[in-house]
Formats: sequence, structure tokens, C-alpha cells
Amino acid sequence: MAYLLDADAFIRAKRLHYGFDFCPAFWDWLISAHADGIVFSVEKVGDELRAGDDELSEWASERGNDFFLPPDRETVPALEQVTQWVSDQGYSAQAIGTFMQVADYFLVAQALAGEHMVVTHEVASASRRRIKIPDACIGLGIKCVTPFETLRNERARFILGPSS
Repeated sequence: MAYLLDADAFIRAKRLHYGFDFCPAFWDWLISAHADGIVFSVEKVGDELRAGDDELSEWASERGNDFFLPPDRETVPALEQVTQWVSDQGYSAQAIGTFMQVADYFLVAQALAGEHMVVTHEVASASRRRIKIPDACIGLGIKCVTPFETLRNERARFILGPSS
């Protein structure tokens, strides 16, 4: 079972907690954990990240399809399952349409298909106007954790070395 990160996990890391300029160890850990088969994301998240014009888009471009997994044949039935679940929950038509056009839809489906955990900063919500990743995960029996829980679960350690 691997972790699949949503776009916001990367974006917040860059903007807030683990900027490339002051915490490169986080980004090194992602690469190392990916090499160990622990951390991935999905192609649609990679597309969103690469669409920018900053360090994060460059970092994402360097990772390729090995890190940002394209949908596979197991994903198609999972997409249908996610679609059915979303349709049965009483969400607004706009919420459903939006969800099915963004990376979150593929992230949840690929996590379901591969029995992976989803990593997101989002929190569950009772609103029927927007489908949140944790709500879909709960409804479909997918484990959902925060980036901080992921780092703790995997015992990531960012140790200061000699300053350069």
C-alpha cells in the first residue's frame, strides 16, 4: 500500500511548510520514499503541478510518469465506482460536475483501484456544494491521511547538516 498525494499537499509544502529554499530535505524524502515504492501521485495531479511556472512545476516535470501514475486498466472500474458513489450522495449537479473534471476524481479512483492511502490537507465536510477528498475516501473505504501523518507514519526525519 502506497501513499498518493493530492496537488494541495505539494502546493502547501512549497508555499508554507517545506519551501525548496529552506527545507530541501522534504523534497529529497519524497524522491527517496518514491524510490522505495511508498510515495506517488497520479498523472492528473502531475499535470496540474506542471501547469505552473515555478520551482514546483520544474520539480514535477523532473519526476515523470514513474512518480505521477497514469490510469491503468484497474482504474476504469474504480472510476465507475467513484462516479456511482458521488451520484448517490445528494451532491449538487455543479459539485458532481466539478469533481469529475479535476484530479481529485482520478486520485480517489486510483487509490481505490490500488488500495492506496490518499494524502491531503482537506477535511471532511457535510456540504453538498463541494465534494471533498476525505468524504469520498470515507464513503468508498479508502484510508485518508494528512501529509504530517504520512511523515510521522514513515518516520521521516529532516536533520540539519553543516551550513553551506
